[in-house]
Amino acid sequence: MQSNATQQYRTLFISDVHLGSRAAKAEFLIDFLRHHEAETIFLVGDIVDGWRLRRTWHWPQLHNDVVQKLLRQARKGVNITYIAGNHDEFLRMFQGTHFGGIVVADRAIHVGADGKRYLIIHGDQFDTVVVNARWLAYLGDRAYEFAMFANRVVARVRRAMGLPYWSLSSWAKVKVKQAVNFIGAFQEVLTDEARRSEVDGVICGHIHHAAMETFGDVSYINTGDWVESCTAVVEHFDGRMEIIQWPHVRSETATPADKFVPVLIDGRVQAKATGRAVEAA
Repeated sequence: MQSNATQQYRTLFISDVHLGSRAAKAEFLIDFLRHHEAETIFLVGDIVDGWRLRRTWHWPQLHNDVVQKLLRQARKGVNITYIAGNHDEFLRMFQGTHFGGIVVADRAIHVGADGKRYLIIHGDQFDTVVVNARWLAYLGDRAYEFAMFANRVVARVRRAMGLPYWSLSSWAKVKVKQAVNFIGAFQEVLTDEARRSEVDGVICGHIHHAAMETFGDVSYINTGDWVESCTAVVEHFDGRMEIIQWPHVRSETATPADKFVPVLIDGRVQAKATGRAVEAA
């Protein structure tokens, strides 16, 4: 990015905002949407964190501002599709329903400007813990909430020292072998599902790890999140996909952020995981 002017794209892909949780970086997302516009927006799951809201209500004005920003985009004619995730799974009973011009779905097919077809899905359907051991998923969510608390403490210290935002949890994720293995398995099972769906690639979220890789003849793209890395995927008008990181709120005099480079995972898991897709109604 060379200036603070609004950038125009064909499509924006955003996931894992977790509105309703204290970890959600709503201000960052609002600023990102202020500087990036598109003809089509896919909200790729976990935009609202129903799990957290059931435990304790947390909905500051900034979270409401994100919703209003998206609704205004829909009123202006932007095509917005909300793909339900596991934290906002209550929306899966409303597939095909329009809310303020935003349509809800469990999965969708996006045709890029270059003719490539992408499966858009959150990805929790292929997480064996979420599918088969829901209690363990809730326990993991509590542990993740603690990690986000530690992340916020580190962020405040770095901000006080004049240092840019840096995600402790994202760094730990690529350093812990078990997390690396899980990411590798998740990538493989999603690309397998893309092949079964006879598409050229898959765009997903869920694991909070932005990536853009190719597995044989299938592209794997993960949008990342807005609680740790503050990343989104954009499609240019020629069909080219790109990951953009937005780890700050940009002022008129702010300098452009460094280009985001996805971390490559070493020691990728070779065994294929299994999962069952949930078809849209």
